Amino acid sequence: MPYFDESLGNVMEKQMGRPFDLLLGRKTFEIFASYWPHHESPINEATKYVASNTLTTHKWNKSVFLNGNVADEVRQLKGDDGPDLQVHGSGNLIQTLLKHDLVDEMWLKIFPITLGAGRRLLAEGTIPAAFKVSSSKVLPGGVIVVNYERAGEVKTESF
Repeated sequence: MPYFDESLGNVMEKQMGRPFDLLLGRKTFEIFASYWPHHESPINEATKYVASNTLTTHKWNKSVFLNGNVADEVRQLKGDDGPDLQVHGSGNLIQTLLKHDLVDEMWLKIFPITLGAGRRLLAEGTIPAAFKVSSSKVLPGGVIVVNYERAGEVKTESF
């Protein structure tokens, strides 16, 4: 069975079914900007906040560049009365967000393949934080989708 079956599309639809803006690293933004402006998607209507030290403008509508202290700028965005902020890909940016306690929810999609050594999700500098599973699903192609939400204080009891 293919990994990207109809069920994965349904999961993505649920994730993007409520109002959202995107927070992206430069590399992921450039990948998205080469594809999504030419296709119908809610991504085109979302504001794209881009953490970049090099890009300052782009023709893709609703692109805003964060060129200062990303943690401070994200903290301010989270305090505003806007839609949810979603991060897709953007490994370096996610490390920054985890290091500064700016992650409220994670959607992990685990694919049944190995591609060799990769980047660690929870790298050095990640602060301790507790999460709980709010939903999970194993799709027909073997992809595991888990939604984690913040769960208060970290408890270090036995399993």
